[in-house]
Amino acid sequence: MSSTEAPERFEYLQSLVTEFQDTDSEEAKEQVLANLANFAYDPKNMEYLRELQVPDLFLDMLTEENQNFVEFGMGGLCNLSMDPECREVILQSGGISLVTNCLSNRREETVLSAVTTLMNLATPATRPQISEPGILQCMLRFSLAESPRLRNLAAVFLQDCCSEEQRRFCILGVLLL
Repeated sequence: MSSTEAPERFEYLQSLVTEFQDTDSEEAKEQVLANLANFAYDPKNMEYLRELQVPDLFLDMLTEENQNFVEFGMGGLCNLSMDPECREVILQSGGISLVTNCLSNRREETVLSAVTTLMNLATPATRPQISEPGILQCMLRFSLAESPRLRNLAAVFLQDCCSEEQRRFCILGVLLL
């Protein structure tokens, strides 16, 4: 990144955050959130987004009534959760429970982002919380879903985030259904 590109990038991201804070238009807020979520995909933006407290903004969106806010907030967190420093911000802000609540959302994109985010937040320290029985039961249901995307992602979650014993418990649960 060139030395002139960095300040311009930060200023642009800052203008988006300011626009989100200053506008009363839900449509404009949705557009800004969608843009910020897309910018969260690029590692070059992580430091700026942390500095602008965008992870907290995305977390705040998870409890909004507006389902577009929730979807874009969850998508942005999903992108940010790949970055170790952003992951830590999300974890310190109680992100696991906020993300877990999105597993029951009616929008498949929101649920897919929530499952992926939980996988990205899995560390040795967080694994017990991420693989607690309620989440495992939810993943078990998802592994039986009609949607191939959701079914496959749940299978990956169960493989990557659960112990062998937990997976056997899930298989037993499938047999009992």
